[in-house]
Amino acid sequence: MKTGREGVGRSRLTPDDVALIGAYGARANWPAGFQLYQRGAVADGVFIVLDGHVVLRNKIKVGRGFVPVIATVGQTFGSEGLSPNSHYVTDASASEETKTMFLSGAQFRAAVRERPAHIIPLLSQIMSERAFLLEKLHELAALNVDQRLISTLTHLSTDRSFTAPDGRLKLENSHHRLLCEMVGATRESIALALSRLVSAGIAERKGMTFLIEPGSLRGNGDVNSRENGDRNAPIPVQRELSPS
Repeated sequence: MKTGREGVGRSRLTPDDVALIGAYGARANWPAGFQLYQRGAVADGVFIVLDGHVVLRNKIKVGRGFVPVIATVGQTFGSEGLSPNSHYVTDASASEETKTMFLSGAQFRAAVRERPAHIIPLLSQIMSERAFLLEKLHELAALNVDQRLISTLTHLSTDRSFTAPDGRLKLENSHHRLLCEMVGATRESIALALSRLVSAGIAERKGMTFLIEPGSLRGNGDVNSRENGDRNAPIPVQRELSPS
């Protein structure tokens, strides 16, 4: 069975995968800005994104937060609800008009009993997303701002919500706060890192908009080393954990 998986953090369920378990799920449409749940609320089941995207956010202080991941089409969120007596560990909001399918804990268990082969892609997807979160923790501990930004941009480039008609990643001024929260860096650090991407020829700036060819992000984890002509330089450690 094809699952359409492309690697840690970019894997996703195919429409066929979703259709096979569709009888066990409840579909819903959410308007832009709608909060699906809050951190600490009782959790049950798992959501699958069918269209649009959902931002998972942890509040740090007033006006500041951290976004561990954005769930896009074919990805899941809220899977902590599959554990007994669990609570949601983030807030979840639809950043645009979004469609989801929800499998309650009871319906998930019914699918496991009645259609075990059909539930395997969903379980694989959840495990892939867990691996992505572990990789995210590694990035926060070991990578500098430029490298974390490139990793985040690579993740966003798989979501059509952030791409221009020509397929390039399109970052507008309204996306800067989201980048800060995903990278774990201040607005000033993100602005400087984007400027370095432009200087390195990875990004093109048009006014307040940045356009990036997704293919140019691969193998460019250290922009400073690229500018100095050293692609094999040691990874510098620069922690910046105060998002703005």
